[in-house]
Amino acid sequence: MTLAAFYTIDWALRGATVGPLLLIAAVLLRDHRGSTPARLAVAFAVGSSAYAICAGPDAHGLLGGCLPPLLALTAGNNVVFWLFAAALFDDGFRLRPWHGALWLLMVVLGGIECVADARWLTVGLIGSSFVFAALAVVPTLSTWKDDLIEGRRRIRGYIVVASAAYTAITAFANLTGTLHPAAGAPNLLGALALIAIVGPAAWSTLGVRTARGLFASLGPAAAPTPPLPLAVVEPAHPAPAESVDPGQLAALERAMTVDRAYRQDGLTIAQLADRLGLQEYRLRRLINQALGYRNFNSFLNVYRIADAKAALADPTQAAVPVLTIALDSGFGSLGPFNRAFKAETGLTPTEFRRLGGTKPENDPPIPDSASTFPNSASRILPAP
Repeated sequence: MTLAAFYTIDWALRGATVGPLLLIAAVLLRDHRGSTPARLAVAFAVGSSAYAICAGPDAHGLLGGCLPPLLALTAGNNVVFWLFAAALFDDGFRLRPWHGALWLLMVVLGGIECVADARWLTVGLIGSSFVFAALAVVPTLSTWKDDLIEGRRRIRGYIVVASAAYTAITAFANLTGTLHPAAGAPNLLGALALIAIVGPAAWSTLGVRTARGLFASLGPAAAPTPPLPLAVVEPAHPAPAESVDPGQLAALERAMTVDRAYRQDGLTIAQLADRLGLQEYRLRRLINQALGYRNFNSFLNVYRIADAKAALADPTQAAVPVLTIALDSGFGSLGPFNRAFKAETGLTPTEFRRLGGTKPENDPPIPDSASTFPNSASRILPAP
């Protein structure tokens, strides 16, 4: 096949990539503009479109003066990819000003690299691709088992890991000179790889049903109070599901409120499913679709923090160290306990104990974002 034929096919594939990416961006803006993961997905789709165009054969000659801003946007897209992965899979993620500053720094460096003949800067920007790919993949995989949203679990392993792998491989190829305007077949393989990544993303997003689970905004929830609750809620964005088995729900209730399974340090969803005699995927579906939780640790922490609050407010346990209470409640160490407790109550455990288990009236209200599940209805079970 001639080089001209490679060029033609390559640009056709890139066009077939850019079109769905921009359509994804438009659909997300229309349906989920209030969702941080969706907004970051839009930014990532636009940046990826810029990359697909810039990486095309003879892009320098064809784009002319349009190339530098597109390349600058491409440089910042590594930061966007990392933030997108963090926001998509961590319900507690919040954008911070320094995130924007980091993105702007990468865009500026990308713009400088376009006009300056600085090999060190080129190598540094390509190297940053590896760093941000690792930052996206490591936490994504480490929290995979705790995710209760089936659509999000399925897309984790493919979209994020495939995108990170593509970023790393193309960065390595650019460093070694494997990809260049006259590469022919290698460039064509890169275009095909983009199609392979964008295709499933477009299917999931434009198919609407999965997108609802991926980009739904969390609704407000009421803070749990002792006795230990099992909140039965209608999910903010319910998906078609099997009917809830009352026996399974009752068994889960007993495990959490009577047996206090949450007190087991390092309890996993697999261990809880084995304890209940359920298949793991059924327990995920039960907790997510019947109770409205999106993350297994968030589900456990509601009980653990309620247990700790009861102990901290108990005058007979005033001499018990906070660390002991944290460990007895099921937390593995003091750091995660303090962070989870303050996110839930707005107070540190020590402050909560000093106030006798009450929140002062002049304290600001706990923000909705600190809660873990929507509050449409709840049922408080009596303490055992």
